[in-house]
Amino acid sequence: MKVRNVCEQDLMRKSGVIAAKALKRATEAIKVGVTELEVDKIVTQEIYKQGGDLSYKSVPGYKYATCITVNEQVVHGIPTDRKFESGDVVSVDLAVVYKGWHTDCAWSVLVSGQGTGDSGQLEKTKFLKAGEEALWDGVAQAIDGNRVGDISSAIQERIEKNGYSVVRSLVGHGVGRSLHEDPEIPGFGEAGKGPVLKSGMSLAIEVIYTSGLPDVVLEKDGWTFSSADKSLGGLFEMTVIVGKKEPKVLTHW
Repeated sequence: MKVRNVCEQDLMRKSGVIAAKALKRATEAIKVGVTELEVDKIVTQEIYKQGGDLSYKSVPGYKYATCITVNEQVVHGIPTDRKFESGDVVSVDLAVVYKGWHTDCAWSVLVSGQGTGDSGQLEKTKFLKAGEEALWDGVAQAIDGNRVGDISSAIQERIEKNGYSVVRSLVGHGVGRSLHEDPEIPGFGEAGKGPVLKSGMSLAIEVIYTSGLPDVVLEKDGWTFSSADKSLGGLFEMTVIVGKKEPKVLTHW
């Protein structure tokens, strides 16, 4: 768990700005009839346009800018030519490297279109709202002197209060010189437990959850994790710098 100096934090901030712009472009592009690969291309172009590079190229065997998951899929989906349909829950996860510094972020949206006002769509909206609120609950705990468990507990409380489940086998993480660093940051845990947070640490805080049971299975493609019970999957993630009194969120547009 490394503390970043002022210069390193500034480079991570610039990386985060690029990631935020790319994530915003991605969520705006998700519409009925658009394909996953088209969104991935938009993200790739935006990252390069802003002077960044694709962090996921550092993952052996992966060649895309994003991971895109739909409905029961939870994380690590490979972009395909699948077209989005009205009522789909779509999650986009992306990471940027800028001058050697990585930032990581993700967001989930509901594809709007004809017939999206029924009770099923309202439940999906509630599901996504809970995930976003859980993310900000967790982020708020990223302050000097707190512990990893304070972040984890805040996420778990919000998700479970709404009747959903935190995925236990997939977690947030440290981020910086590498895309994945220590510490692991689960979306569940006990407040006051775990490693102590210090001002200047850089974390990728993730809310990985389902509308049903927490179990996930690995699909045949060897990458995509989906909910075992085919319930909805959701994903929200931001890269933050731990602060003295409040965290610095690097990847929010």
